[in-house]
Amino acid sequence: MGRRVVLWNLLTLDGYFEGAEKWDLSYHESAWGPELEAFSLEQADEVGALLFGRVTYEGMAAYWKDVEGPIADFMNGVPKVVFSRSLTRVDWANARLVRTRAVAEVQRLKLEEAPGDLFVFGSADLADSLLDAGLVDELRLGLVPMLLGNGTPFFKLRRSPIDLEHLGTRQLGPGCTLLRYRPVSLDPDG
Repeated sequence: MGRRVVLWNLLTLDGYFEGAEKWDLSYHESAWGPELEAFSLEQADEVGALLFGRVTYEGMAAYWKDVEGPIADFMNGVPKVVFSRSLTRVDWANARLVRTRAVAEVQRLKLEEAPGDLFVFGSADLADSLLDAGLVDELRLGLVPMLLGNGTPFFKLRRSPIDLEHLGTRQLGPGCTLLRYRPVSLDPDG
């Protein structure tokens, strides 16, 4: 069967995954609580590797390297694959740099006989390229009940629509609703 690719991100109701400034995630404070923390640890058991684009990798590495606790232990210990043509090295624990095409490498990783699925945290450009290539098996979106008004949208303009099947909804406290979807057609041409 192979490994699955799962996109996980918090989004505001108007579709932004960061504020007007790069790496402005202050809206996460509205979502964070015991339920989202428990879900994060539960979801960690499914992860075989995290896939990051350069910007998300840099922000995550800068934050998690100096944090303690169960989620930090997971983030610092899990294997990480960083896709970037501009970086020359990565220095976060268990990270490796891939400078070639992300789609080809993710196709290869999906076929590996390795435990756990491949999760994309943030990394909107990487997520977009994997959606276009038909490599995403599930989208997990933590919807935060806030209209941010501006920022960076998670989903990019599409050449063609992608139909999604709803897999479930789960309330993760008052500040976050988990929405799970599966692309109906994995054909990148629709």
